[in-house]
Amino acid sequence: MLDKSRSPATEARMTTTLPGPDCTTMTEVRAGVDQVDRELVALLARRFAYMDAAARIKPARGAVRDEGRKAQVIANARAAAEAAGLPGDVIADLWEQLVEASIAYELTQFDARAANMDNVDT
Repeated sequence: MLDKSRSPATEARMTTTLPGPDCTTMTEVRAGVDQVDRELVALLARRFAYMDAAARIKPARGAVRDEGRKAQVIANARAAAEAAGLPGDVIADLWEQLVEASIAYELTQFDARAANMDNVDT
């Protein structure tokens, strides 16, 4: 909703996020960070949908944790971060947490699916 006490330019600045280098106020910075956070959550929802699929497709609970794949995912994130000029160690640590959370979620989904299958059989 437009605030009639604000000029159209001010209103546009408040509803449109600026690229980081273009920000001149903390309000603009925070708006940008909040927008990126919303986008990250949407991307995590997409990622976790793949964990749902993996839990459905994998034949056994033991197949959920794949240390080789985990190492590959973290190495890929580190390389992409470094190519983008970001600190590889920081991104690798973040991805370690992301992958572990994804594994925990997938295990929960796998167990729920197995419990549902057990209930169908009884």
